[in-house]
Amino acid sequence: MPDVAASLAPRHFLVKFKDRRFDHFIDRHKFDLPGGTPVIVQAERGRDLGIILFPVREGYLAPSRRYPLEILKKASEDDLRVLEENRRLEKEALAQCRELIWFRGLDMKLVDAEYQWDRTKLTFYFTSEHRVDFRELVKDLAATFRTRIELRQIGVRDEARMRGGYGPCGQELCCSRFLKKFDPVSTQFAKDQNLFVNPAKLSGVCGRLMCCLVYEEELYKELSQRYPIPGDVVEMNDGKAVVEQVNYFADKITLRYQEDERGRILSLAEFKRNRKGGRDFLEKWKK
Repeated sequence: MPDVAASLAPRHFLVKFKDRRFDHFIDRHKFDLPGGTPVIVQAERGRDLGIILFPVREGYLAPSRRYPLEILKKASEDDLRVLEENRRLEKEALAQCRELIWFRGLDMKLVDAEYQWDRTKLTFYFTSEHRVDFRELVKDLAATFRTRIELRQIGVRDEARMRGGYGPCGQELCCSRFLKKFDPVSTQFAKDQNLFVNPAKLSGVCGRLMCCLVYEEELYKELSQRYPIPGDVVEMNDGKAVVEQVNYFADKITLRYQEDERGRILSLAEFKRNRKGGRDFLEKWKK
């Protein structure tokens, strides 16, 4: 028998807005919503227009709000014309806001402006190295645009996500495509992965270390516990040697013997067999 409860349950979708901002919404009305469908959704206060990305499981983004927001209807041609007009007004709002920032002498870089579809809110995104007291600026903007104003300070990584672009790999930026949150990245990750620590080579378009250094960090940590470390002096059955190089993926350990400068390349299994004291007690007992 078909699961009646499942058929009545609302579907969940990821909806994209301007500047690659996205959120989780539910569809109680069982609309036909393939990817790319423009929809009107319930925003925090009012309505907004976004594009369906794909269906997701319940709680996909673990929103902090108590109740999920809803998809109200498919967007009509008139709704899309309103959105197009909003984009034009946003450019004018950016120019006016920059003038007010200059007038107030504030140390902030304006990145973008975004109208909610029903124009009940206008959000300005900016970056700054410091905390900015923008209370007077908000009053100026509210008096100018006659709507609710939000000023949101973002980081340089968020700026890169909003602007988009391509990384040195030739692919679209990860932050623009799929990253939902930014993990901290340090130069230690590059050292763990045997990369030359050159910030100019390891930095993304945002000027920070590339997010992709995080992807393989756990693997390299695991491998580093199994393989010797370059520079280690090891006692082998045929003499004392220095570990010159380790290639995890080719499973090769390059040794240089101290007595005769003789070089030798071993796999990890061969290295363990030939290293003095390399077998633990349990392995000896099994033999």
